[in-house]
Amino acid sequence: MDRAAFFQSLEETSLALAIKEGDTAFPWIESVHVLAIVLVVGTIAIVDLRLIGYASHRRGARQLILELLPFTWAAFAAAVVAGVLLFISNAVKYTENPLFLIKMGLLTAAGINMAIFHMGAYRKIAHWDDMLPPPLSARISGASSLALWIMVVVAGRWVGFV
Repeated sequence: MDRAAFFQSLEETSLALAIKEGDTAFPWIESVHVLAIVLVVGTIAIVDLRLIGYASHRRGARQLILELLPFTWAAFAAAVVAGVLLFISNAVKYTENPLFLIKMGLLTAAGINMAIFHMGAYRKIAHWDDMLPPPLSARISGASSLALWIMVVVAGRWVGFV
């Protein structure tokens, strides 16, 4: 089965057809997706601003990360589930949409940036946890993350208009 046929078969599943042809499923799922992204980007932005050098009210970077991470991951899981449901309802169209492909590339870049941060600056967080400004590697990671997530939101918003 080639790629186009695979995506077409996704669109023909009963779940995808119910989402696509129903009156309310797509808007409800889209609302969940948007609200989950708001939580993802909001919690990440709080951490990123701390990494860039903005003080957090009586919290070191490590404590802030540990407190927000469960909310970030829960919201990210909800965004992925809702996003997959939206995707299967128009899989062929989305795979041909350049803004959707850019959004997926930006999400990948954000994940790579996070991995680099956790393998680098985060391993030495005990040395700089309360330090302002944080080390350059943490500031670069925070600024990159913030920029990438803003671009994810912008690209995602434009997916429906291309």
